[in-house]
Amino acid sequence: MRFVPLALLAAALSGCGLSPMYQGGGNGAVARGLSAVEVGPISGRSGWLVRNALRDQLGQGGHDTAPRYRLDVRLDEQLEGLGLLTDDTIGRERLTMRARYQLIDNQTGTILLDRTAGSDAGIDVVSSEYATIAAEKTAMENLAVEVANQIVTRVALSMREAQ
Repeated sequence: MRFVPLALLAAALSGCGLSPMYQGGGNGAVARGLSAVEVGPISGRSGWLVRNALRDQLGQGGHDTAPRYRLDVRLDEQLEGLGLLTDDTIGRERLTMRARYQLIDNQTGTILLDRTAGSDAGIDVVSSEYATIAAEKTAMENLAVEVANQIVTRVALSMREAQ
């Protein structure tokens, strides 16, 4: 009797046109397509962080053959002071990371996807300079993962739409 509502829900969802993104698991078309994406070098420390996060999320081990796609990413990051205190010191900072990325088919040279992704983080500026620098570093690492996540999600959606 407890499974009747679950069965009704499953029947309703199957009629709405939703289908799993990663249907077929690691052997599915989207997963295979993502693993065939080569991430080009990205300049700077934040670029290194974003590139590593992208490679992790794309499921890249070693490639035995030449990758089918290339992902070119250009980063723009900005750290700005906000919240002036009464002694004219900055009490809060905002770190913004934006990425413009293109997914390119290596066989034809066609740009399959040309988009942007981005996120920002607030950082408290405290009396300890070390603590502030550590907070900035942590914020950059978190933003790199967030931006990479947005990029991989959009690339996966475009590969799914291409099926």
